[in-house]
Amino acid sequence: MIISRLVLKNWRNFRAADIRFTERVFVIGPNASGKSNLLDVFRFLRDIAKSGGGLQQAIVQRGGLSKVRCLAARKEPDVEIEIELSEDGCKPLWRYGIGITQQVRGYRQPILRFEKIWRGDTLIRERPDADDADELRLTQTHLEQINSNADFREIGRFLESIRYLHLVPQLLRHPEAFQGPGIPDDPYGRNFLEMVVKTPEKTRRSRLKRIEAALREAVPQLKGLTDMKDETGIPHLEATYAHWRPNAGRQREDQFSDGTLRLIGLFWSLMEGEAPLLLEEPELSLHSEIVAKLPPLFYRLQRKRRRQIFVSTHSGDMLSQKSIGGEEVIILRPDKEGTVVEVASSIDEVRNLLEAGLSVADVVLPRTRPAGLGQLDLFE
Repeated sequence: MIISRLVLKNWRNFRAADIRFTERVFVIGPNASGKSNLLDVFRFLRDIAKSGGGLQQAIVQRGGLSKVRCLAARKEPDVEIEIELSEDGCKPLWRYGIGITQQVRGYRQPILRFEKIWRGDTLIRERPDADDADELRLTQTHLEQINSNADFREIGRFLESIRYLHLVPQLLRHPEAFQGPGIPDDPYGRNFLEMVVKTPEKTRRSRLKRIEAALREAVPQLKGLTDMKDETGIPHLEATYAHWRPNAGRQREDQFSDGTLRLIGLFWSLMEGEAPLLLEEPELSLHSEIVAKLPPLFYRLQRKRRRQIFVSTHSGDMLSQKSIGGEEVIILRPDKEGTVVEVASSIDEVRNLLEAGLSVADVVLPRTRPAGLGQLDLFE
């Protein structure tokens, strides 16, 4: 399945949005337009559905409902989210929607104003219902309750499987330098090596071989990549480089470049599972020629796994690929009443220029250029 449609009301930057998605989605816009916040909608739903999660915890992790609510919200301050799940973007198999408000008295907890589930076009669950006379029940969704979600558990399993990885090289190189509890689901790769070593050996070896083959083309003089454990049992990645002395050209991950580590994390996440994958600015630390190869790489892997990939990016090199269609590009445009969301192909001028043979980088990126950017030339 893929997420074929998303409807938002008062979610972070977005006063209102209604977006249709394809299997490959590129989200572009100026800084602070809401690219990360748009992807966070899917992480939020995952946090509700996952084991040990739930609505209250998902809200707390984001600083409370006031931090999630759009600043432009006024008379209708409730936060609303609705998604459609379908096969290949066809008729929806499932629809799930929630509205979140806050108790007017007492503990001021976030509660459900509504929760609705459709199978196809049939509404199979709607809350509040007769059992919700006890308002405390509205602090939890049925999505997170095993005894209540048997009829639509497929939605929860799908959302729980959503994968997000934005690997930070410094965390992977020096995890001991970053003390304190880890972030749930390890989105920045602090425990990436533990995740690799816990993968079944046959699968792990196969993935590392494929990553090694790709790195040989991207990283000068790299000959091999494998995983290993040191004498204390701590897992490591080890690369072999061409060197005039036998066995001298070996390095562990704490000696890898930022670009090498990011590529390893990217390739691994692309091969892991079939659920939607959320990627934020995967071009960071990578050579422009490598970045330009990422869109066709996404496509080849999608064709095999039918996996949906969301990519937020500023990269002209990535968006210069003429294989990227206007229907795959989501444009975010900040406005006084919240960020406006448009699919590139829905704009006549953009669609005509793309059909004439220009790339998304040529046509769409200039539209995301911040107003008054030239004033930076006068900065002292």
